[in-house]
Amino acid sequence: MSQSSDDLAFLPEEFSGTARLFPLPNLVLFPHVIQPLHVFERRYVELLRDAIEGDRLIAMALLEPGWEDDYEGRPPLAPVACLGRVLNWQLQPGNRYNVLLLGLRRVRVARELPPKRRFREAQVEIVEDEYPCATASRRPALQRDVIAAFEKMLPHVKDSQELFHHLSVDTISLGALTDVISYALDLDVYTKQLLLAEENVDCRAKILLAHLKCAARETCQTSVAAGFPPGFSAN
Repeated sequence: MSQSSDDLAFLPEEFSGTARLFPLPNLVLFPHVIQPLHVFERRYVELLRDAIEGDRLIAMALLEPGWEDDYEGRPPLAPVACLGRVLNWQLQPGNRYNVLLLGLRRVRVARELPPKRRFREAQVEIVEDEYPCATASRRPALQRDVIAAFEKMLPHVKDSQELFHHLSVDTISLGALTDVISYALDLDVYTKQLLLAEENVDCRAKILLAHLKCAARETCQTSVAAGFPPGFSAN
């Protein structure tokens, strides 16, 4: 059965601070984007059902290197994750689900809770974007540089016109701009995690800008983008 909700608002003051953890080795979610997921592992099916019956919140976290030795257990996680809300879910044959998850906020994992269910849970703290006053005067130029660098990459990005329209570059904040571009580009997961973990928006934009310039130099050899939105990610 397909379900959906029109209530997309997220009020930090109403968040309990307890998050269901959905750790994966190959996916970094960012705020402001929608991630398709194909959920089939028993523990994550249980997690999804619990979320649907509750606040519909799930924290996507990246597994740290070495996760292969303890994937079925509780391998270490990157300390910053992305809290998302389940927008839509469809039950598939074999007790599987297709899900659309909206990225809401960065969160820092403060402490993982004792295992009481098949899936993992943690106390998390919301991490807001930082816009230092000292660099405010240079921020518009930095945003223009990021947009210009990304525009150069558009011919090499699948569905580029849809993506660029989605960005609404005239009104979008620099933080949201960096998040959407970071998500869309085919960067390795550890670079994406670095961008997710950087709460200083100016620093994040400079890191992204460096990667955009590097990617522009390599477009003749490699494909730098994976399309937007990407396909379903399997757990």
